[in-house]
Amino acid sequence: MTDQHVLNEINQTIAERTDITVADLSDELLASDQPLVLRGLASDWPAVQHGLESADRMIEYLQEFDSDNVVTALHAPPGAAGRIFYNEDMTAFNFEYRRMALKDAVQQVRSHIDQPSPASLYIGSTNVDHWLPGFREQNDFPIQHLAPLVSIWIGNQSRVSAHYDFPSNIACVVAGHRRVILFPPEQLPNLYVGPLDFTPAGQPVSLVDFHAPDYERFPKFREAVKTARMSVLEPGDALIVPSMWWHHMEALDAFNVLVNYWWRSSPSYMGPPLSVLQHAILGLRDLPAAQRKQWRELFDFYVFDPDPDNFEHIPEAARGVLNPIDEQTARQIRKMLRDKLL
Repeated sequence: MTDQHVLNEINQTIAERTDITVADLSDELLASDQPLVLRGLASDWPAVQHGLESADRMIEYLQEFDSDNVVTALHAPPGAAGRIFYNEDMTAFNFEYRRMALKDAVQQVRSHIDQPSPASLYIGSTNVDHWLPGFREQNDFPIQHLAPLVSIWIGNQSRVSAHYDFPSNIACVVAGHRRVILFPPEQLPNLYVGPLDFTPAGQPVSLVDFHAPDYERFPKFREAVKTARMSVLEPGDALIVPSMWWHHMEALDAFNVLVNYWWRSSPSYMGPPLSVLQHAILGLRDLPAAQRKQWRELFDFYVFDPDPDNFEHIPEAARGVLNPIDEQTARQIRKMLRDKLL
């Protein structure tokens, strides 16, 4: 199935607004549980303006902030066609990691611009404040109160398979164009997600090739496509991706730059939920079915559907972890877990 035919199967677009400015980035808007494209939100950023001028001008601008720190770039051969993925039998990845100075990595991307079938160089999730100090003084969103992690992504044409992120996310296209395909969280069973502990970039990803989906191998993917929402983002456009939404990201041009902001709606001391899932696999998944059912009821009672009335019989000072978790309690729980896991 061709790429164009796949796109024709998607009949929903991501909702968008054209009237939002950076002054309108309220907490309520950013906490939306539905994705939203904000057209032109960062069109006034100097970086966006330089990118519209040319790739060379964009590179010159980035180099004004370069801290000379080394980055980890992903290099894939031309045969990968930009897809950051596994090899054929999933015993390794279809790319290699290369350590190099950021300025050298960017110049390598630049050297591929005029090639018809270039190798892929993908500089992903690189902390802006560490590698490009001062960049945010000229190009930023006023959401510092959310304590976001701000990252930059640079490369040529690339495809990152559908995956989720636990933090909420607002991503801004600085240079080039990006095609984004989103699926709601409940599409997990239809996306044929790969391993949890062996992933191309940290998060588990869909194994379906969106350019040529194999419906014999992945028949339920047809159901996922029915829920898919798609948009093409232009320079200056931003996209709000709510926590846990699956997103397939495709950089369409020969030179692409994206800046994104991740933030949590819960304190960082509460830790990553994926670690809890992995621990549950270790401790619960292979129990007999009757015991798993009993543990599901315990999780509902204590975790997923807790009712404060359930604990009224315990003096508040004696409730321990049944009280709201604060940083001190979180430290105590982590210590207890470390001791038990040794």
